[in-house]
Amino acid sequence: MVNYLHPVPASPERGFIYICAMSTINEVTVSPAQLNRLIRQRRSTFPDQFEKGRRIEDEIVWQLLENASWAPNHKHTEPWHFTVFTGEGLKRFAAFQAERYQEVSGGKLRQDKYDKLLENPLKASHIIAIILRRSTATDIPEMEEIAAVSCAVENIYLSVTAYGLGGYWSTGGPTYDPAARQFFGLEEGDRLMGFFYLGYVRVPSVAGSRRPVKEKTTWVKE
Repeated sequence: MVNYLHPVPASPERGFIYICAMSTINEVTVSPAQLNRLIRQRRSTFPDQFEKGRRIEDEIVWQLLENASWAPNHKHTEPWHFTVFTGEGLKRFAAFQAERYQEVSGGKLRQDKYDKLLENPLKASHIIAIILRRSTATDIPEMEEIAAVSCAVENIYLSVTAYGLGGYWSTGGPTYDPAARQFFGLEEGDRLMGFFYLGYVRVPSVAGSRRPVKEKTTWVKE
């Protein structure tokens, strides 16, 4: 047993609360009740709900990405790569996706959609491009690598919730556009899996609900 101070995120403004605890190295420091509450409070928060112009500290974003990197992954391939846009980078992102929509829409361009692609990124503090970077060291099915990156994104979601921030995972815009490969620096075998928008919450999301898990579960006991 050792005495130590365990930092627990309180809120973006208050930073960390330090809790003195007795622990062994492998002891879990989050109770089941705390974990259950965190998971069930996770919500998607969209750009119109953000505080426009208020920027999250880069150090917090680094912590979100660090937590993402602790997602489970087969044979420790860590098949994720992140490209983070903020500041002037948000304008570059917005201009690219709006211009690409204009190029491919032909005579079917919707002005409201074009405006949304141009304006929504500027409401965020940061946007994280989520990239699957396939391992070349071992032959692992792509589905397993996609699952690992998805777990990494869930870690971001839960971390955002713990920090009292807002965010959501979008697969819109240029996610499936072949022209995005060059813009986002994708290598051969890479797959763009969308974008995680981050911001301070101005309008909270409503409480969520789920169907009973018993309706979607089969037990085999014999």
